[in-house]
Amino acid sequence: MPQVTRFTGDAQPYQEGSEPYADYRRADALPFDDLVDLADRRLGAGVVAANDEFFAERENLLIPEPAVFDPERFGHKGKIMDGWETRRRRGTGAATPHPTADDHDWALVRLGAPGVIRGLVVDTAHFRGNYPRAVSVEATTAPLSASPADLLGDDVEWTEIVPRTEIGGHAANAFSVEAERRFTHLRLNQHPDGGIARLRVYGEVAPDPEWLATLGTFDLVALENGGVVEDASDRFYSPPTNTILPGRSRKMDDGWETRRRRDDGNDWVRYRLTEQSVIRAVEIDTAYLKGNSAGWAALYAQDQASGPDAEWVQVLPRTRLQPDTVHRFLVDAPPATHVRIDIFPDGGISRLRLYGSLTDTGAKSLADRTAELSG
Repeated sequence: MPQVTRFTGDAQPYQEGSEPYADYRRADALPFDDLVDLADRRLGAGVVAANDEFFAERENLLIPEPAVFDPERFGHKGKIMDGWETRRRRGTGAATPHPTADDHDWALVRLGAPGVIRGLVVDTAHFRGNYPRAVSVEATTAPLSASPADLLGDDVEWTEIVPRTEIGGHAANAFSVEAERRFTHLRLNQHPDGGIARLRVYGEVAPDPEWLATLGTFDLVALENGGVVEDASDRFYSPPTNTILPGRSRKMDDGWETRRRRDDGNDWVRYRLTEQSVIRAVEIDTAYLKGNSAGWAALYAQDQASGPDAEWVQVLPRTRLQPDTVHRFLVDAPPATHVRIDIFPDGGISRLRLYGSLTDTGAKSLADRTAELSG
């Protein structure tokens, strides 16, 4: 059974003057918490269609921040909710006033990057008595630019990754996914109707090898190209995964920032590249980190294709960084599968870009893996 949490039934009605999340139900930790959200808007994800969004818009599903609740906010259609909410379903007449067992609402979600899904969270925060009784989720592979009509065509093959399962209101309902397949789109179904605040889709990016081969030179550590943060010394203020998000940082917490060190050590992040590659250019950005940027940085590369204990080779010596600045370096680096950036003594960076290309070995490994996931 893929259900990780077992929240069912209504939550208590909101008590006037209380903290909206005070009685919110969620697990302390999930087995896929450390993976990237493939449905992150910052990666290019979107909700491309829904059969109904009478009370609240489908696009709210993918807002990165937690859902908010304003008990005083009403509109012409009723209570304004921060999520996707459909009207109440009805039967066909006085003799059959209830919806049938097969009646349900749906939304089509385009992932920000193709990937292997390991877990989902269907979050019903603040939907206490108006959440769906059950949900199910299907997945398919299609061009990222596929239209709703394309996705709803009779020739599209959908794979059920979460069977119809009862869920709870005002809760983070979590599910593990065991389909070892590469997917690009989801169909989120709610049975028979109701509201869902947020959808999170945790997994591993599986980029298109043909696209990367055509590009030749690309950012080898970018999330959208399959780069991964494997570990970091400190995640106190903001997560290191921010450093490989698309685009420029927009504010201070849109990068990676550590707590203040009171010892003689230094902070670091270790990344796994798309595949074995050769790095030719490095970009370290400290945007919006003004009084708290890292003072110096050094970069090291490792080629685990030759073994997990391969030597770390210096690519960029310890170099002074300026606050709120883009730093660019041309480098002569050996083939690598992993990199580590060391910052001294603490602080943060907003983005790390590593430009280069796959080796023949890396290109073959990526192609073989994609073929395996698409079979």
